[in-house]
Amino acid sequence: MAENGDKLITLDGTARPAGCKEPLFGLGTEVLSRLMAGLGEPSWRGRQICEAMYSQSITEIIEITTLPLALRQKLVAEGWQIGRATIQKVFESTDGTERYLIEFAGGLKIETAETVWMPEGDGSEKGDEESSEAKDWRRATICVSSQIGCAVNCQFCLTAKLGLQRNLTAGEIAGQVVAVLARHGVQVGRDRVNLVFMGMGEPFLNYDNFMAAVRLLVRELGISPLRMTVSTSGIVSGIERLAQEPPEVRPKLAISLNAPNDRIRAEVMPINRKWPIAAVIEAVGRVPLRPREHITFEYVLLGGVTDRLEHAREVARLIRRTGLPAKVNLIAWNPGPGISYTMPAAESVEAFERILVGEGIPAFVRQPRGRDIYAACGQLKRTVDAASC
Repeated sequence: MAENGDKLITLDGTARPAGCKEPLFGLGTEVLSRLMAGLGEPSWRGRQICEAMYSQSITEIIEITTLPLALRQKLVAEGWQIGRATIQKVFESTDGTERYLIEFAGGLKIETAETVWMPEGDGSEKGDEESSEAKDWRRATICVSSQIGCAVNCQFCLTAKLGLQRNLTAGEIAGQVVAVLARHGVQVGRDRVNLVFMGMGEPFLNYDNFMAAVRLLVRELGISPLRMTVSTSGIVSGIERLAQEPPEVRPKLAISLNAPNDRIRAEVMPINRKWPIAAVIEAVGRVPLRPREHITFEYVLLGGVTDRLEHAREVARLIRRTGLPAKVNLIAWNPGPGISYTMPAAESVEAFERILVGEGIPAFVRQPRGRDIYAACGQLKRTVDAASC
């Protein structure tokens, strides 16, 4: 840890072979335009490269046919490459969820992180089945990683078993999204796709790269920040930085609460010893919310540990005292090898939700997705012993 305790030492696993340039993927129009001008080309060639990489999902420079062949050959000969993340392995769940091992190109060693695709709709809006527009409409959620592994060490999470291996670059974070969109033929602006930065890692301990990726996805791909949610374990310095971001690029915020009080939270989430609940809530209160925007509090129910009725009442009081427009997502703990917690009983989950709703707190039970392929919340650990295709 750095001296101020809120930044991590960069673990560099992306050293590149001699003669190989940094990847173009991850650069925006402005930087690529300057690069093209420096090569004696019209600056607008940078926009063409961006459209090819982000909108058309082209992965090889030689295939960017909007560029002259001579320029493509020159870029390749000089060692430039797009270098986008690629899907190395696919795991398919019985519920339609897909988990991917994502490989990052060009380093001295092959490294992977995980991304999850969760289809949530059937392609039409209820009550409007006859509309041709509705028939084309789809919705899904992509769960994106910001680090390989994680340093936060939540006791109920499989990713914590990996420790932190390194931060992902902006291009590696955004590349996960583009690779998955390409796999499913998603058209941004037509198909409804939400992004949740809730995969491997703590986004606010890789803040600069995380936000650079968000800006790429907003500006180069056209995804609205209102379709993005970033989840944090409670990194106060990161919440404060997010509060300063302009609304046109600021994702919505989710807080992993996971316990009704500091005593229990410190046991299951050691980060609470540095930033207790009150400090997190105070920082969240400084985030300027857009009209109709809510703060989401995520709450993992651990059998016999955080799922009791008195815990539900305590959570309701805590949320009400914040004065924030808020909702609670309840998550029944997803099991994993080597973790000693137990799943809550279904009736405990239902009772917990009833108490929150009865206390006037909007609460929803998040249905587990991809649990059979280690794709559910807290299960990402690059497991390869699930059935793959």
